Amino acid sequence: MTRKIFRTILLVGLAALLLCAVLLCWALVRHFTYRVLDELEVEARLAARGVELCGGDYLEGVDCPNRFTWIDADGTVLFDSDADAGAMENHLERQEVRQALLTGRGQASRVSGTLAVRTLYIALSLEGGTVLRVASRQRSVAQLLAGLIPSLLVIFLGTALLAALLARKLARGISRPILELDLTRPELCETYEELSPLLLRLRRQQETIQTQMKELRQRHEEFTAITENMGEGLLLIGKGAELLSCNASALRLLGVESIRPGECVLGLSRAEPFRRVVDGALSGRHSEALLKREGCCCQLLGNCVLHDGRVAGAVVAILDVTERESRESLRREFTANVSHELKTPLTSISGFAELMKNGMVPQETVPEFAGDIYREAQRLITLVEDIIHLSRLDEGAAPTDRQRVDLYELAGEALERLASAAARMEVSLRLEGGSVEVEGVSHMLDEMIYNLADNAIKYNRPGGSVTVTVDRAEGGARLSVRDTGIGIPPAHQQRVFERFYRVDKSHSKEVGGTGLGLSIVKHVASYHGAALELESREGAGTAVTVRWQK
Repeated sequence: MTRKIFRTILLVGLAALLLCAVLLCWALVRHFTYRVLDELEVEARLAARGVELCGGDYLEGVDCPNRFTWIDADGTVLFDSDADAGAMENHLERQEVRQALLTGRGQASRVSGTLAVRTLYIALSLEGGTVLRVASRQRSVAQLLAGLIPSLLVIFLGTALLAALLARKLARGISRPILELDLTRPELCETYEELSPLLLRLRRQQETIQTQMKELRQRHEEFTAITENMGEGLLLIGKGAELLSCNASALRLLGVESIRPGECVLGLSRAEPFRRVVDGALSGRHSEALLKREGCCCQLLGNCVLHDGRVAGAVVAILDVTERESRESLRREFTANVSHELKTPLTSISGFAELMKNGMVPQETVPEFAGDIYREAQRLITLVEDIIHLSRLDEGAAPTDRQRVDLYELAGEALERLASAAARMEVSLRLEGGSVEVEGVSHMLDEMIYNLADNAIKYNRPGGSVTVTVDRAEGGARLSVRDTGIGIPPAHQQRVFERFYRVDKSHSKEVGGTGLGLSIVKHVASYHGAALELESREGAGTAVTVRWQK
């Protein structure tokens, strides 16, 4: 703005200076011309008086730079101070001569096109009808101005420099109040009165902008607080597939440390399901897909964002469904295992019954077949009861009447019930430690100890031992069941507490059981807030420890 004001003032000043110079030159030339004419007229009258008194001899003795011409009434030149009068043409048609003959005085001005010389003429009528003319040569206006150019140029340059300095100062003075406006508080600014409406409008606009910015910041903070505390990932994508915004959960679920807004969203993941969901959402379709990555399973939900009926971007939600998929996988596996475990005793029962129905069983072997049917039925009932028990534990339907329970006493009772089974397997049972009480449900804790000891007996070796230890460690109760059995390979140790999971299925058929014992142990320990620890070495035995925190 300052430069524009400076240029405007400077151009106006230079234009005014040029106009003044032209008018001055015109006035000087006009003044000079009138003055020469006045001098010529005085000189002509003096010469005319001399001619009237002394005749033509007077003109011979005049020493003057001007030219004198004496013309007869018929236009014949009688005398000329610069040329031979006899050789000159008739001057009757000259303008100044005709005027002088008619009015007694004539005046004319002519310029030579070749010599660029201007000549002024004054003619006076004399007694006897003759005319005396005085002529003065002078340079043309262009020549006069050419002579003044050096002086005018110096004056012009000096004046232009002064005009530039003044224009610069004026421009700064004019623009300073505007440039120093405080737009944050325009009502406090001291400036031109003409700017008051503008300042008032600026103040109102500033208040509006501040209100809008405050609301925008508040909404942004609310949006950030919501999205950053979401467990679900959220991606905002532009119509060119550029990433506009994302939360920390999205980066965590996709396994990306950081990405700058504006980069292509495909930089987050090159997996085909992710590209398919992004492309589908940007095409205006709702898209879904599962993305599996390093043991993590995510569900991708993509939807387009429309503006004036056109796709302006997309929103992609990322849900961590690892647990859900794991549960679904366990459910399918559980269903398959239950079906298998139920089918085996039912097939045996059905086969024995069919043989007996068709009379293919001798009478003396009927009690043996009936005993097999009874054992398979009992196995089936035990399996169903364990499944129902696990379902109740899963649903949190366990009894809540807790009391102080002595683990050492419960362990002793469980080992007494297992004494006959241990004798058949030629396994010795030992109980070590002392009385330790915990708060819990007595029959659930008894079931846990029983299952641990029962498993230790079943998967032991003839001549082996099972040791149950009850004591306190690190300020909390501890129950440990250690055996000298076959052990568990490292690859299976993380899964032995899953339902129906068996390390050696062929050996499991020999020892019996439903495959739900350790799963029940896990649920009972979890219900009582205890932690399970498993230590096992293949061929050297297994130790399962249950720890209650302080």
